Amino acid sequence: MPSDPTAPGDRDPAPTHADPAEPVAGAAPAFDPAETLRLIQVQQDRARAATEPDGRLLYLAWGIAWLVGYLCLFLSAGADGQAAPWAFVVFSGAIVSAVAFTIVHSVTRTAGTRGVSARTGALYGWSWMLGFLTLGLVLGGLARAGASEEVMALASNAFACVVVGLLYLGGAAAFQDVRLFVLGVWILLVAAVATYAGLPLTYLVMAALGGGGFLVMAGIEHALRARRRSVAARCVGTVGGSGEAVDA
Repeated sequence: MPSDPTAPGDRDPAPTHADPAEPVAGAAPAFDPAETLRLIQVQQDRARAATEPDGRLLYLAWGIAWLVGYLCLFLSAGADGQAAPWAFVVFSGAIVSAVAFTIVHSVTRTAGTRGVSARTGALYGWSWMLGFLTLGLVLGGLARAGASEEVMALASNAFACVVVGLLYLGGAAAFQDVRLFVLGVWILLVAAVATYAGLPLTYLVMAALGGGGFLVMAGIEHALRARRRSVAARCVGTVGGSGEAVDA
């Protein structure tokens, strides 16, 4: 005879409900806004690093140029403080090489960029050319006015450093780069100390503090980039690990 559907033994088991705190197999991981923002920042840093000049290479090029060029001027200086002609040839060659490397590297890395960043970079580049063009005219006026060789040597070095330092300060404001601002302030201070030191110590101060400052900045930039790469690797590893766990 048919069984009683209300009998205890024939009843269907009561439905069980999953614990809300227990993760469901195959479900997507919880959305983490902080982790997502950090991953976006890492990707932005990578894109910016691929389209901006490498500060390490630029600092290194100028550090070597100043160190080698000014050391040659100092070592070749005679009793009157004036450097030998061959030293000026080496110094000029080092500076021209650094300028050429800067232009080629910057144009290569920023090729194809558009918008405000490209316009800012172009204006900044023109500022360098106009600054040193004006510097040449000012020095020509001093020579025409009868300035001595010592005054010309001190003025040409000091004015060049002032132009470079102020352009670095302007570049720091345009690109929001604190390290560039610090370097600009340092170059201005070095120019003042080197001018008061007098020839031939001016060349030694420029080699040690000026060239050395560029080399220190190259080391700092390298350390910061290595740190950013480490953070990026951890972010990618975290996201990758989450993805593997979900796939599993």
